[in-house]
Amino acid sequence: MPKYYEFKISGYYLYFTSACTLECMHVHASDRKLTEAGSAKFFVKGNGDTILQHRGILTDTEIRKIQKFIKEHY
Repeated sequence: MPKYYEFKISGYYLYFTSACTLECMHVHASDRKLTEAGSAKFFVKGNGDTILQHRGILTDTEIRKIQKFIKEHY
């Protein structure tokens, strides 16, 4: 899964997939270990809005910041 951006958003790297055969476009927010354990998963709608599918260890504030970033850069 390629990096969404090389810098961190709220302390997390963002990875995305747009060509998954099983799911629609989604973004993973992962810590410095770059693993799925504890990471969050956001499904991205056609307008850039997101649906949180798994929150991992992220706080509500971190989730809102990441959702805002995805929306602004969609």
